[in-house]
Amino acid sequence: MKEKLSFLQKEGVQAVIASLVCIFIGLLIGFVVLFAINPAGAFEAIETILLNFMTRASTPAIMKSLGNTLAKTAPLLMCALSVCFCYKVGLFNIGAAGQYEAGAVVGLYAALALDMPWYVCLILAAIAGAALGAISGALKAYCNVNEVISGIMLNWITLYFANMVLSAPSVKDPASPYTLDVMGINPSGVIPDMGLGSLFANNNYVTIAIPLAVIAAIVIWMVLNQTKFGYELKATGYNKEAARYAGMKEKKNIIVTLAIGGALAGIGAAFLFLSGYQKWSTTQTSVPNMGFNGIAATFLGGLNPIGTIFSSFFIQSITDGGSMIDRMVYPSQISDLISAIIIYLCGFVGIIKMAMNTLGTKRMEKKHKTDKQEGKA
Repeated sequence: MKEKLSFLQKEGVQAVIASLVCIFIGLLIGFVVLFAINPAGAFEAIETILLNFMTRASTPAIMKSLGNTLAKTAPLLMCALSVCFCYKVGLFNIGAAGQYEAGAVVGLYAALALDMPWYVCLILAAIAGAALGAISGALKAYCNVNEVISGIMLNWITLYFANMVLSAPSVKDPASPYTLDVMGINPSGVIPDMGLGSLFANNNYVTIAIPLAVIAAIVIWMVLNQTKFGYELKATGYNKEAARYAGMKEKKNIIVTLAIGGALAGIGAAFLFLSGYQKWSTTQTSVPNMGFNGIAATFLGGLNPIGTIFSSFFIQSITDGGSMIDRMVYPSQISDLISAIIIYLCGFVGIIKMAMNTLGTKRMEKKHKTDKQEGKA
């Protein structure tokens, strides 16, 4: 009979506790940095970062700010799922940022220049991200090029390609470096809210992208854990040679995995830019943070698609909170520092889980010893 695990030895409990430990240490180090810069406002600053929308003065303001955070959580969750899905198959999809850019350029161009409806733009954005992911997959499968190297290179290539395409007169605002307003040019290209906006003080940026992203997380979990397809993908990630010996097409699986990861990131970009919340700047010279923040959300979520839902919201919330602190005194990038520390600490999750297993084993042994003594008595 299989021995019953103690509370601390359960996988779900360990994942939650390990994430909470990483969050606590990350926030503690962030507070130390804030205190070193200016002790007087450090407590207020860390409170603002942590509470974010809860620091607003009124209930409508709180709900509207929460809606803004949720609007940005949806694309972050999709990028996190992109990284998570590929990592489960043994691939580190650092190219999610480039695939996000591909989805942005194709989705915006289809909406602004071609006047296509939002669902068509969404599909095209997914295809664009999948195509870019498939390139990394093909290079990995047939040329043994590490997906990290190809992903980083494609991130920058796609960035400048996006800037070039979105600088077209039919897409770019002639008076600014930003693209045109999707709502003003093509209202059908905007993702509908289906009444969700009214729940957040009439915030028009709260769209069906949010529930769609949550549904995507559930589907990814089911694919990875409940289907033969997911089993084959994970088997390929664990050992390509063994997968090939078992009759699995390991090269095809690598390409398909990165293509699916790319599609998820591409949809994430469409979720953001087709909501009208943000416009693309054709003069930007840095890769968008959304793809990289997805890495933080993935590892903080314990590499679990369901856990990633909550970790994505947390990462986006502290990012928004960091933009609300007094920037005359503190840098808004402090939230990025906290996220980076959390990512680093996630590398030690194995040690945290080992400590919990050891503690759980000792407790079980102590309980068995006590029960044995009571039985003899």
